[in-house]
Amino acid sequence: MSKLNDFLTEAGLFFLATADGDQPKLRPLGAHMEMDGKVMFGVGDFKDVYKQLAANPMTEIVAAKADGHWLRYTGKAVFETDPKYAEAMLDMMPNLRDIYNEETGHKMMVFHLEEASARIIPVMGEGEAIDC
Repeated sequence: MSKLNDFLTEAGLFFLATADGDQPKLRPLGAHMEMDGKVMFGVGDFKDVYKQLAANPMTEIVAAKADGHWLRYTGKAVFETDPKYAEAMLDMMPNLRDIYNEETGHKMMVFHLEEASARIIPVMGEGEAIDC
């Protein structure tokens, strides 16, 4: 997992694809962490991305680094039920506590991918499958 998490960290920003009915949706995200041997991602419970993943958990994440290498990470989003994951995500990104708190009523929903595959791809070539 570290290679996957390290790539996402170096890229800084990644894109998450979902489906809204028959319409694909793509949005930039940055909230991720490695915990308990999994790369975790965070989205708000009030956002369309959460509703789309709940309705159809199949997703793909793509990130690119300045050197032209890019990552494709595909799988099934599985939301964590233990609140320790949301707390850890908010500890990593404390500015998000302004959005996700009891006053706003918004919750950070954390998920990881299962039945997943990941590949780091150079500018030219097929790339390298990495463990996920």
